[in-house]
Amino acid sequence: MNVIKVKNLVKKFDGITAVDGISFDVQKGEIFGFLGPNGAGKSTTISILATLLEPTSGEARINNFNVLTDRNNVRKSIGLVFQDPSLDDRLTAEENLRFHARLYEVSVDDYKERVEDVLELVELKDRRNDLVRTFSGGMKRRLEIARGLIHYPAVLFLDEPTIGLDPQTRSHLWEYILKLKKEKEMTIFMTTHYMNEAEYCDRIAVIDRGKIVALDTPADLKKKIGGDIIRMKSAEKEKLGKELKEKYKGKVQFLNLAIDKN
Repeated sequence: MNVIKVKNLVKKFDGITAVDGISFDVQKGEIFGFLGPNGAGKSTTISILATLLEPTSGEARINNFNVLTDRNNVRKSIGLVFQDPSLDDRLTAEENLRFHARLYEVSVDDYKERVEDVLELVELKDRRNDLVRTFSGGMKRRLEIARGLIHYPAVLFLDEPTIGLDPQTRSHLWEYILKLKKEKEMTIFMTTHYMNEAEYCDRIAVIDRGKIVALDTPADLKKKIGGDIIRMKSAEKEKLGKELKEKYKGKVQFLNLAIDKN
């Protein structure tokens, strides 16, 4: 079952095409990665899917709701963790969650059950009554994920969730994301420009200059990319080639040894 459907999506800003006719589907329970450099169109796409921007043309559906004509139901179907911090650091962790739950009209009884669930998931139950301003960057990110889950969305959008975090905190955050997939069967749509993070995804769409240039599993994408090429210069091409093959026999596969003469 496809929980996200995008067809010929276009977004232009003052004549500049940020998203250029992209199409893709995301299956229920899938971690779908949107990989590309800064300015490639990742955040623009996620903003359209989250109803924060209107597309210039094309169609997008979340949980079978149109992002243009059924915005309220789309918003009820998604959770969103922004690139930039969006918590109120003058409130406690639980106060941030309670405020968000009220915005999404989560009943009092449902909230009492869910707040325990999401705080336990991100391991912040012991800090629920602490002001957010006392939290580390990684703790704030975890709380933002908990906030995005409090209304039990069909899709969780993570817009470069680990940006600005140190490697250890980034690794821990990914433990929580994978835990979400396993325990909640959550569909996760995330943008990133870190190649190593893309390895965690079930499928990856590579976007560049507003166009999707590749879409496949991480393993199949790697198969399509050639290995490293080392180009060397030598006055004795044949001799160098022979020595390299003898030295690295069994360690390196020489498919095409290219050695240039000076």
